[in-house]
Amino acid sequence: MKKFRGTTIVCVKKNGKVAMGGDGQVTFGQTAIKHTATKVRKIFNDKVMVGFAGATADAITLFDKFEAKLEEFRGNLRRAAVELAKDWRTDRVLRRLEALLTIADKDHMFLISGSGDVLEPDDNVIAIGSGGSYAQAAAVALSKYSSLDTTDIVKESLKIAANLCIYTNDVIVVEELIENEQ
Repeated sequence: MKKFRGTTIVCVKKNGKVAMGGDGQVTFGQTAIKHTATKVRKIFNDKVMVGFAGATADAITLFDKFEAKLEEFRGNLRRAAVELAKDWRTDRVLRRLEALLTIADKDHMFLISGSGDVLEPDDNVIAIGSGGSYAQAAAVALSKYSSLDTTDIVKESLKIAANLCIYTNDVIVVEELIENEQ
């Protein structure tokens, strides 16, 4: 799987809540050109969160395609993820898109790649991007050994990644889904 520079996204599920967050830095080569980008958003009537790492235009294209798949499969996240991954891998235009997606609803979370991967983590934590490994390690530890809620785990994990990864900053946006929200 290709490693993307320029962002960190982390998603955590704990105690009936799911939170996903990302940093705001956008880089072009070795230069940080934007510090307040929003790389995580809610879609499908605010029932699904999506975050991306990679080329912005590619990710927006994939957001739109994924939301169409959610509509087509009436909100079935797993089915929409698998169908997007199949299209992404086999379509002549889509397969050139350079991004990774993290998607989550109140029940599931997945990493989707252009090589056909649809991965669901075992430990209710997933992270992507240049600081993804740092954020994931921090989030796993904080999930297991602290009483922080999901939003705070995501924020602290991203702050740790920002201290270690030059492509990640501490301008953080976090979205949250709560199990009993309709």
